[in-house]
Amino acid sequence: MARAAAEADAAAPRATYRLQLRPEFGFDQAAEILPYLAALGVSHAFCSPYLQAAPGSQHGYDVADPTRVNADLGGEACHARWCAALRAAGLGQILDIVPNHMTITTDRNWWWWDVLQHGQESPYAAFFDIDWRPAGEAPARNAPPRQLLLPWLPDHYGKVLEAGQLQLAVHTPHGPAGGTAERAAREPAVALRYADHWLPLAPGSLPPLAPENLAAELAALNADADRLDAVLQRQYYRLARWRVAARELGYRRFFDIDTLAGVRVEDPAVFAATHRRILAWLADGTLDGVRVDHVDGLRDPAGYLERLRQAAPRAWVVVEKILAADEELPAWPIAGTTGYDFLNLATDLMMHPAGEAPMTAAYAEFTGQIADFSTVARAQKLRVLDTLLGSDVRRLVAVLATVCARHRRQRDYTRAEMETAIRRLAACFPVYRTYLRAEGGLTPEEAERVRAAAAQSQADVPALAEMTAFLRDLLLGQVAGEWEREFAVRFQQLTPAATAKGVEDTAFYYYNRCIALNEVGGDPGAFSRNLAAFHHACGRTQARWPEAMLTTATHDTKRGEDVRARLCLLSEIPSDWQAATEHWAQRNAAHRSAAGPDRNTEYLFYQTLVGAWPISEERLQAYMLKAAREAKAHTSWREMKPRFERALRRFIHGVLEDEGAMAEITAFIAPLILPGRINSLAQTAWKLTAPGVPDIYNGAELWDMSLVDPDNRRPVDFALRRRLLAELETGDWTPEAIWERHEEGLPKLWLIRQALHLRRERAAAFSRNGGYEPLRVSGERAEHVVAFARGREIATVTPRWPLQLGGDWRDTTLELPPGEWRNVLTGEQIGGGTAQPLAQLLARFPVALLARAAKR
Repeated sequence: MARAAAEADAAAPRATYRLQLRPEFGFDQAAEILPYLAALGVSHAFCSPYLQAAPGSQHGYDVADPTRVNADLGGEACHARWCAALRAAGLGQILDIVPNHMTITTDRNWWWWDVLQHGQESPYAAFFDIDWRPAGEAPARNAPPRQLLLPWLPDHYGKVLEAGQLQLAVHTPHGPAGGTAERAAREPAVALRYADHWLPLAPGSLPPLAPENLAAELAALNADADRLDAVLQRQYYRLARWRVAARELGYRRFFDIDTLAGVRVEDPAVFAATHRRILAWLADGTLDGVRVDHVDGLRDPAGYLERLRQAAPRAWVVVEKILAADEELPAWPIAGTTGYDFLNLATDLMMHPAGEAPMTAAYAEFTGQIADFSTVARAQKLRVLDTLLGSDVRRLVAVLATVCARHRRQRDYTRAEMETAIRRLAACFPVYRTYLRAEGGLTPEEAERVRAAAAQSQADVPALAEMTAFLRDLLLGQVAGEWEREFAVRFQQLTPAATAKGVEDTAFYYYNRCIALNEVGGDPGAFSRNLAAFHHACGRTQARWPEAMLTTATHDTKRGEDVRARLCLLSEIPSDWQAATEHWAQRNAAHRSAAGPDRNTEYLFYQTLVGAWPISEERLQAYMLKAAREAKAHTSWREMKPRFERALRRFIHGVLEDEGAMAEITAFIAPLILPGRINSLAQTAWKLTAPGVPDIYNGAELWDMSLVDPDNRRPVDFALRRRLLAELETGDWTPEAIWERHEEGLPKLWLIRQALHLRRERAAAFSRNGGYEPLRVSGERAEHVVAFARGREIATVTPRWPLQLGGDWRDTTLELPPGEWRNVLTGEQIGGGTAQPLAQLLARFPVALLARAAKR
């Protein structure tokens, strides 16, 4: 298959380091730290998107022009210096790419600018996923052009216009620098201005204006609302109040973000235009691979990846794909996922199963929340499908109406019934999406998921059981026809948005039983996984996707990896946790008011304090406000409730300023700090040595106590990291001395440095042929040990559940394969072939990384 060929040709990185580029940390600043990354032991710098984005973008996922390097990061010249610096440091480069969408709020996106100016006549009209007319409707002769809805106004269009906020003025757009026709796009012309946005005018839509008196004539035109309105009615777009987007948008978006329009990369011409620079860099060695953002948003992910592989046969390609625990990655021509599956596997392994029942009961008693997570998730998906994604659902209803009109048993369903059936079915989907393609059907596993979702939907709404059955058959590819297939394909693009917005961006902030589990790709309804499940998953990765990425933190994770590691400890002490939160709530009652916060938000606040402490009030306030708005229970981004938000701010400030309350909270946290760091070292060791390619997130080589973005994009103190690494490399360190400086994060940096250097020295053991083997552990505390070997020459040994372990290994022993072994973290020599007491093996450092001496 194509996947096998890709594996044979592509060269996987040894390890990657994710860099979050932004205007304040562009190419030149990133180049300064490359010697440090090389010394740390990574093989590749892994960059956030750096094609031209919206002005001032802090992340790069709002690409405006994929043919240019981002000027805010330094532009072409700085990019060339960056690439030269990479070569000089002996490092490769991986780039995060965004094929699904582009920003449409800036004239730097000159393709969209041309579409707004010329409508369907634009050569770029087919680049974007726009419904120029209702599904199934043939173009009418002499019909006026359908206007693109731009829901950017704070109030009704007429009020904004009459307030003088829409003005005509001369503007020079950021056009391309190509041939004569393209250069014309950069010439000054009259355009429409709203706030910081500029919009072009259709040719011939302005009344005659005298160039010598242009300023005065434009001023007169701007002062006359009727005349200005007449000009705007002749455009190919229609500005509207922002709320209109929930129902009437005519183009596919990235989730619910109206300013990010879907791109039709399934069209070969669009693929070629949007990937020209990327493919050139892959061909000339500037790039060694790419991470594909939001692959599930694409119309045909498999087709896209096959085209990418064909164009770049030696590239290492990983995709942002969210997998359910029981879901297999499709056999795409890629190296694997970006590692959320591993992240959640590691988190689940740190959770103690005995904590599930008491923590569930404690959460219900504290908050009154008794619904299980699956019920909450389905309800929140329904909610966002009706509100945030209303336009996307209605676009799909238009297609379904065309389909139903062709089938006599379905033709009498109303659009309201169709909308309800679509929403209900999408809310019941247990995975992000299925992958029906034009030339084939679903896999048996996908088909079963469709049937299960349909059955659940039919049980929820019996009155629409027959309509749902018809939708099921459409999604299974059992109803022939062009529009029938079109419905199925578009439905597959809807369910990822429903899950992302309904589950990850709503339910994960609403259901707070144990927030360590509320992570991208995770299932907060599940609580833990045992050692057998961990070893089975790692073995399958080695067999099927040995060069997939492994991660424990990304720009999208809900909290830093070391915050999660500490929070997992609560599963070991559920009774203590319940008693503490009940006491804190009583003590802090004076800081609450009738306006808020509610008990569920308060419960989230206490977990956040425990996980991220020490944390500034500024960071905590920003996080809790975002979390409350994402939960959408008492406030939201679209319906902000000032009274609740003020009460929340007062509560947080009151608790943090209450010396007695904080003394009690910090006293509870204190005994969790060292065990939390042991958990952190354990999951770091798993990531660095399990099958796959480990990635280190921006600054997380020291303790990462970040929360969700933008908190996890704060500036990184690389000077501190360079100094600490230089100390490790020049000093004569004992493991005890390194552990004594755990407050600085030195043990984590040491572990990462030693493991990455070992991966370089023993590359074969970590390769696709290296193998994975659980090691046998015996004794009373065997369940407290995670131990495995790679290639029978590298062994990883870590503790599990450190609070309950308490450092007391009793009679627990590890069976090492025969040979002489060296602990690369302590320098100790260990004989294999005999049972090794864990008490000795982990006496000097919390985790062990063993390398077997080469046979002579």
